[in-house]
Amino acid sequence: MAYKNYILVCGGTACESSKSEEIYKNLIAEAKALGVEDQVQVVLTGCFGFCEQGPIVKVLPEDSFYVQVKPEDAKEIIEEHVIKGREVKRLLYIKEERKPYEEVEDIQFYNKQLRIVLRNCGVIDPENINEYIARDGYKALEKVLFEMKPDDVIEEVKTAGLRGRGGAGFPTWMKWNFSKVAEGDVKYVVCNADEGDPGAYMDRSTLEGDPHSILEAMTICGYTIGAHQGYIYIRAEYPLAIHRLEVAMKQSREYGFLGKDILGSGFDFNIEIRLGAGAFVCGEETALLQSIEGHRGMPQPRPPFPAVKGLWGKPTVINNVETWANVPVIINKGGKWFSEIGTQDSHGTKVFALTGKIKNSGLVEVPMGTTLREIVYDIGGGIANGKRFKAVQTGGPSGGVITEENLDTPIDFGGLQRIGSMMGSGGMIVMDEDDCIVDVAKFYLNFTVDESCGKCAPCRIGGKKLMNLLEKITDGKGTEDDIAQIKKVALAMQKGSLCALGQTAPNPVLSSLRYFPEEYEAHIKEKRCPSGKCKKLIRYEINQDKCIGCTACARKCPVGAISGEVKHPHKINQEVCIKCGVCKQTCRFSAVEIK
Repeated sequence: MAYKNYILVCGGTACESSKSEEIYKNLIAEAKALGVEDQVQVVLTGCFGFCEQGPIVKVLPEDSFYVQVKPEDAKEIIEEHVIKGREVKRLLYIKEERKPYEEVEDIQFYNKQLRIVLRNCGVIDPENINEYIARDGYKALEKVLFEMKPDDVIEEVKTAGLRGRGGAGFPTWMKWNFSKVAEGDVKYVVCNADEGDPGAYMDRSTLEGDPHSILEAMTICGYTIGAHQGYIYIRAEYPLAIHRLEVAMKQSREYGFLGKDILGSGFDFNIEIRLGAGAFVCGEETALLQSIEGHRGMPQPRPPFPAVKGLWGKPTVINNVETWANVPVIINKGGKWFSEIGTQDSHGTKVFALTGKIKNSGLVEVPMGTTLREIVYDIGGGIANGKRFKAVQTGGPSGGVITEENLDTPIDFGGLQRIGSMMGSGGMIVMDEDDCIVDVAKFYLNFTVDESCGKCAPCRIGGKKLMNLLEKITDGKGTEDDIAQIKKVALAMQKGSLCALGQTAPNPVLSSLRYFPEEYEAHIKEKRCPSGKCKKLIRYEINQDKCIGCTACARKCPVGAISGEVKHPHKINQEVCIKCGVCKQTCRFSAVEIK
């Protein structure tokens, strides 16, 4: 049935938390109430990526891009756009010069992106297999089963140059080939969807918006290595992604893309979901396999590697969600096509969750080789609130900070490592001048200390020792010897930890020391936090020349630390002050200053 309009409503977790499902239901109800339900189809999609502007509603064929839509706007969209053919201009995403965009691709946030992994997110209904099929869904699986031999698939993935997107960047074809040639009748395929980096939500959004692409890719891998069983390991706190996976698996079985005798080829393959409890260490592949088997998720010594001896001692291919999402496209368009995107040793695209002190936060997919400056300023729109850029953290708690002098570094596996960071799974958190770099390092280290499984001493003891040293520095008790101690403990953790969690845990600390030594010196030598973030190193004082004695700060102070007469300058009792900052937030005359 042909419709006059198609309305796409972002149904990702972020927009759902802002009532996008209510918007979706209201649009359907209003269309019915106004008698135009046969003229419009309303679709709940996956994430559009432009999270800063959500909830997002897109209307076709005009390509109208409505942002920050509220449930009560549904009636106006149906009345004005669908019935009268007039765009609701107040809801359109607007340029700075106040002219509406004619096409979504013209929006600065999108025009440097290349969406391969996210190709269907925000485009199809993830709970409707027919929409996936209409966009070449399961075409790659059919091609593999009837036109290609397992070695042909390996060769295509090798030609593509696809490397694992979970962080290590290991060649995907090589991992598959190790399992293919390994002895044994029983082999397994596993999807690592245990995304747990602070600020990262790439894999979750891909599963929410395009679950069938993961099922198709895993089935292709199963055929290639001779496996008949797959597992998707996903943390239980991703209910929407789990629900859409379950729906997709049910539909795939009904259509013959999953289960016994797939498409009449004689090949059997099934997939099950295994829920994780949210342990960050289970993102490490051997710990993940332990968890699937029902054991406590703790890393195991390697070799042997999972590709040869993995789940229940059998050859197992493990890739993360983003890696899997590339596979059907590579089969359909060819490895050569994919290899021509990106850089010499890093082919294809990379998805980042761009968050922090940035104007346009959201999911970003760019060709490898795109510079950090392009992401932060061209796509991200620059630093929010007119502040000055300070650094960007890539690779989450395993990565490091990147400063302004390195913003023109092309993003690929080698480029980021050379400047002391890493790509990781794709978290990208932007910091401005108000962020304390020592406090940021402490935040990431605190995360890894909490998430350590405790199995090996270098990680268990070393992480806590590093944390104590950083706390000593931010408490104003640090000495110059503490820097040498930090480097000594960090080296021991890197050399002696069993898995990547412990080996990379010191990275944010070492990286911040490398690029911001002056901030550590200020904390240690001057007992001062330049950014005013470390409470024990700051003082709130009232500028006597600015204070008019309005008493607002005194009335708001929770501990009564401020005294003074009405219409006379006030003072803060430093012995009583708990440094909560309420006085500075309350003062309308900028009289409260941080010293």
